[in-house]
Order: sequence, then structure tokens, then C-alpha cells
Amino acid sequence: MPELDISRFAIPALEELPEDIRSRIEFVHQKVGFIPNIFLALAHRPNEFRAFFGYHDALMDKVNGLTKAEREMIVVATSSINNCHYCVIAHGAILRIRTKNPLIADQIAINYQGADLDARQRAMIDFAVKVCTNSSSTSEEDFQGLHKHGFTEDDIWDIGAIAAFFAMSNRLANMASLKPNREFYEMGRNPQTEQPAS
Repeated sequence: MPELDISRFAIPALEELPEDIRSRIEFVHQKVGFIPNIFLALAHRPNEFRAFFGYHDALMDKVNGLTKAEREMIVVATSSINNCHYCVIAHGAILRIRTKNPLIADQIAINYQGADLDARQRAMIDFAVKVCTNSSSTSEEDFQGLHKHGFTEDDIWDIGAIAAFFAMSNRLANMASLKPNREFYEMGRNPQTEQPAS
């Protein structure tokens, strides 16, 4: 059952949605036990739903390069800078589950520079934050620094693309006053086996 007042915009009834979108939402519901509000908020614009989740999945579900946890670190750090309540809470939950670390998401959201990160992760987030806040200032020096930490050209593209994609997502969620599901606040707080929401 969808939560009330999750977005400034209307939430369509599930039975009214196109089959592919309804199936995706039902799959996620079965996997994690609730429907993340972003799915409901985007469902009233089916073409945008498909495009959004197509690009999301291409960036976040890759099996090569950055780990899934590293990808979530980028989302939490940059979403915090963009003051996106929904993305910090939702992806913070996924990050806690991916790392089995109940502290890391809050640390990164508050101040990633003081978080328990290794030098490689810190360099990755430094670059993501630069793309998030001042992308025109990225330089060859940034790339050389990332290469020294073992990142490939494809990895660097992913870091920048995740920061850029979620800059759009953050702004959309903020504009829509999208509320995080209550379930996200508790997920991964006690290290255990849980399924991420997307």
C-alpha cells in the first residue's frame, strides 16, 4: 500500500500502470517488502520512468569496475551536498547493506572527509564531489590522481556519470518533495543479510 503524501505530484494506482512498469514495481516490492517511493513518484510519467531506471541500472548494477558499495558511496556523498533528503536516506540504507557497516552512510552524509574511508575511496569521492559542484574545473591532474589509485578510464567515467545522474535525480526529488520510506531509516543498522531496494 503506497504511503500518503509521498510527493507533491499525483501517485497513480498500480493497476492503471503499463504492464512493464507495474511488473518492475511488483518485483521490487516482493524483493524488499515495500515499494520505494521513487518508483511510485515516477510512475505517472511512464517514458521518463523507463529512461530513468534504464540509466540508473546501467550505472548502478554493473558487475565490473567500481563495486556496488563504492557506487552507493558516490550517491550518498553527492546527494548530501545537493541536500536531497530522499537519496541520502534511501541510498544510505543501501550503502549500509552493501558494506555491512551501520556507520559508514551517516559518516559520508555528514562529512565524507572524516569518514572511515581508505585513500582510494576518498580520491573517488573527491572527484565525484568535484563533478557535483564544479564539473568545469575537472582536469587531467584529477585523472592522473585517480589512475594512481588504480581507477581505469571506465571507472572514472562511472564516477562522473553517477555524480551527474544523481545530481538530476536529487533535483527532481527535491522539486517533487519526495519523502523517503520509513523502512529505509532502519535498514542495515544492525549488520545482517538484507536485500537492497534497487
